[in-house]
Amino acid sequence: MGYGDRNNDRPRSGGFGGGNYGEPREMHDITCADCGQKSQVPFKPDGNKPVYCKDCFRKRAPPRRF
Repeated sequence: MGYGDRNNDRPRSGGFGGGNYGEPREMHDITCADCGQKSQVPFKPDGNKPVYCKDCFRKRAPPRRF
């Protein structure tokens, strides 16, 4: 067994999991908790946490480190 031969019998998934296999995601309407703009998100908000539009989410996210 050489380097890289381990677990070759396991199927590989390329990228981030999710399992929707190319099908469109179900989008849910929201009102941004910051700016009040109408938007859509790919998850169903539970009402316990604030939900933000794409722009406000980016503003609030910590800077990415590489």
